[in-house]
Amino acid sequence: MSDRDTQEAAIRRLRERLSGGNMLPVKRALHALNPAEIAEFLTSLPPSERNLVWEMVSPEDDGEVLLHLPESIRAGLIRQMDTAELIKAAEELEIDDLADLLEDLPETVTREVLKALDADDRARLEKVLAYDPDTAGGLMNTDTVTVRPDVSLDVVQRYLRLRGELPAHTDALYVVDRYGAYLGALPLDKILTRATDELVANVMHRDLPAIPAQEKAHDVARRFEAADLISAPVVDSKGILVGRITIDDVVDVIRAEGEHNMMSMAGLAEDEDLFAPVRQAALRRGIWLGINLMTAFAAAWVVGRFEATIAQVVALAVLMPIVASMGGITANQIVALMVRGMALGQVSAGTALLLLRKELGVALINGVAWGVTVAAVTWLWFSQLPLALVIGLALILNLSFAAAAGVLVPLLLRRFGLDPALAGSVIVTTCTDVMGFFLFLGLGTLILL
Repeated sequence: MSDRDTQEAAIRRLRERLSGGNMLPVKRALHALNPAEIAEFLTSLPPSERNLVWEMVSPEDDGEVLLHLPESIRAGLIRQMDTAELIKAAEELEIDDLADLLEDLPETVTREVLKALDADDRARLEKVLAYDPDTAGGLMNTDTVTVRPDVSLDVVQRYLRLRGELPAHTDALYVVDRYGAYLGALPLDKILTRATDELVANVMHRDLPAIPAQEKAHDVARRFEAADLISAPVVDSKGILVGRITIDDVVDVIRAEGEHNMMSMAGLAEDEDLFAPVRQAALRRGIWLGINLMTAFAAAWVVGRFEATIAQVVALAVLMPIVASMGGITANQIVALMVRGMALGQVSAGTALLLLRKELGVALINGVAWGVTVAAVTWLWFSQLPLALVIGLALILNLSFAAAAGVLVPLLLRRFGLDPALAGSVIVTTCTDVMGFFLFLGLGTLILL
């Protein structure tokens, strides 16, 4: 059984114990879960049970659990915690995690948390808060271990023994000059395997580039993925080492991006609570239903322009949805690929024309193949060769249009600063519906009447 299966089984047993009304086994079982597992369990519960279980979570785990929860659920739990509980939860967190949590805390609690920190921790926290949360500076932890290039490995070893412990996910020390400028990395294996009289400058890696503090979080994630990094240094605009990013922070970024893309394709927020109140859920989803309704009216208007044609050839009304549906599916397939490609940095102005040509070619092949198929079925069904010709041509043309829309719409949305994952599918579906109806009914008017 995989770790994931074991985790799901543990959470399933917790739900069964909770439904049985025996709270003591639930509390014991919670202590055996890590903060991420507790957060997943809380997310799976309706609000009444969620609040009950939250009271059983150990105060030492409160901060970590809150960080793993979606924003909407986190905000609800924070509202029911008193100031002392929130301060305790904040004090248990690393500086980079604390910076993330402070955004959701009430201002009065934030002031109390800052007062509770010592001068060094407060300065480190302020350094992280100076950067946008969606940048390398906002992701970084300022707890770094640095050495100078002109000292021996023996000196480094004695320094580490004096420290007693290293920050989590430390795979290298960072080498800086007397002014704190980043020079390179000293892997831990070099410290252990090279002669102790070797100088740091002779064994350090100079080819590990530092990440600019202003670099976007998704670009940081791509760096870690491409180079299989465990940690990486972060520098300011002057090249001064200001912190480091570790793999656990990057995993959070990748997970958040995946959730955002998946939910946005349906017009939903990635932090939407499955058990959100009816009124709140209705409002969020109603906005997108309204947008889709307007697009439906646009398609209906086009159909209305050909009312006389439909009245004379009733078979057109029967076959209309086929053309629009095939175009919509084609376009949404391409939008999904484009959004993924943009997220991975694979789509640029230089590759846009190549992608457009490729997708038009794919659409033409599929359009001809399925156009002929649908035309044949239409001929057998209605025994009207002109009608079969109309739907075959309409399919070929609409799939070609859908391919162009699927490539160009996400590019245009990104150009204007809009989220292609959120708006792309809505726009291309409207375009293919309207164009599909127009092509089918327009060709029907020309050929059949």
